[in-house]
Amino acid sequence: PVVPATFAPYPSLTPPDVFTPATPAVPTIVAPPTVAPAPHFDPAVMPASYLAADPAKASGGDAKKLDAKSSWVDISGEKWTVKLGGHVQLDLVEWAQAMAPPIPAQNYFEFRRLRLMADGAGYGVFDFRIQIDIEPEAGEGTSTPVADIKDAYLSMNELPAIWKRWRIGNFFVPYSLEQVTNDTNNIFLERSIPTQGIFAADREVGMALYGVSDDMNHTWTSGIFLDSISESLKERIDDAQGCRLSGRLTWLPYYDEASNGRYLVHLGAGTLFSQEQDDLIRFRARPQIHEGPFLIDTGLIPGSSTTSANLEFATVWGQLSVQSEWFVTGANLANDTTSTVYGGYAYLSYFLTGENRIYERFGQHGAQFGRNVPFSNFFLTRGGNGWGGWEFKMRSSYLGLQELNAGRYNDLTVGMNWYWTDRIRIMFDWIHPWTSAQTTYGQTSSDILGTRFDFNF
Repeated sequence: PVVPATFAPYPSLTPPDVFTPATPAVPTIVAPPTVAPAPHFDPAVMPASYLAADPAKASGGDAKKLDAKSSWVDISGEKWTVKLGGHVQLDLVEWAQAMAPPIPAQNYFEFRRLRLMADGAGYGVFDFRIQIDIEPEAGEGTSTPVADIKDAYLSMNELPAIWKRWRIGNFFVPYSLEQVTNDTNNIFLERSIPTQGIFAADREVGMALYGVSDDMNHTWTSGIFLDSISESLKERIDDAQGCRLSGRLTWLPYYDEASNGRYLVHLGAGTLFSQEQDDLIRFRARPQIHEGPFLIDTGLIPGSSTTSANLEFATVWGQLSVQSEWFVTGANLANDTTSTVYGGYAYLSYFLTGENRIYERFGQHGAQFGRNVPFSNFFLTRGGNGWGGWEFKMRSSYLGLQELNAGRYNDLTVGMNWYWTDRIRIMFDWIHPWTSAQTTYGQTSSDILGTRFDFNF
């Protein structure tokens, strides 16, 4: 402002038309609200309603109802969205040493898994998966491969109350962390001794309900299944069908949200009751390879049912992960006696290249481990190269069948996994099984080398 000249002789006076401009207001910067990370879903089974939280994004559907509280959109007019996939595993296994007494062991090559798959989602809340194994093993000795049914199920998602998912068809019985983790995501050539086919069931025909808490730190699952329907015959014509009842609870006492699960602790417990269809009970195990002799075997024992219980523990702490389960199983025998058998495993892995194992809080089969992703893919080009991810692993397994006069079996496995991408890897396992005197071939120890090339799409 300019001071008029008439006021110049009186510097102490403030002329009426002189003013001090106000200090401009400093704009207040409001930090954007913190947004919690979105829950992790397997894209293959993500309900369509999660893909269209905004009516404007509901392409091809009928956005009829919008609940402001839940932000749910009815897009039940959407039809099936289908994608195709597959899975190939090539195994080469060599018995480096099979000590006395001699074990009838042979080296082998096989397509461990050769599968085609279709899955998809539609009508707002449904998803499905069809997966068949076209390896010719079931038709061995013939020129015609036999297709085995693996996954064949339909799920309904976003159920009210405590359940979030209902599933019917052929799929993994919800019991045991290692068992429900998909084949492509487990880090050894085969699952541990006490799980698949021993104390934990494989895929069975039935239905199950899955629940998860709002904070995704708790899950609960229960299911009812028929007993051991043949994957090749795909039917059972018999008045005695047998059944399995399963339940599983998991809890995340610690989960680092900021790192999206790079640091976590997982706890779980489950139970599995099996009413045997043919009133025969049998426990037997190979040395954690797919082909070869059963080093421990109870033979067929008359019995009506078994009841198993297990405890789960897993932690991911950056590059290091540890996973373990302990099983106890009671067998109800035909002479009105009960025998108790035990088993367990523990293993660790460490990523030399800095990655961490991926954990899914509510994945395809509930709480499970997912697909590991290297920081850099493996590639060699004129413009550059990458070396993929490298994972060191070690496992100890145990199976005790002493009460059934079948002995004790132990196993130590050490190896490496080389991840070319999240869907391509090479696996190396050195397997060292040893058995007690009561087992099939007596007191033995062996060394087995296994290599697998694994890719899926």
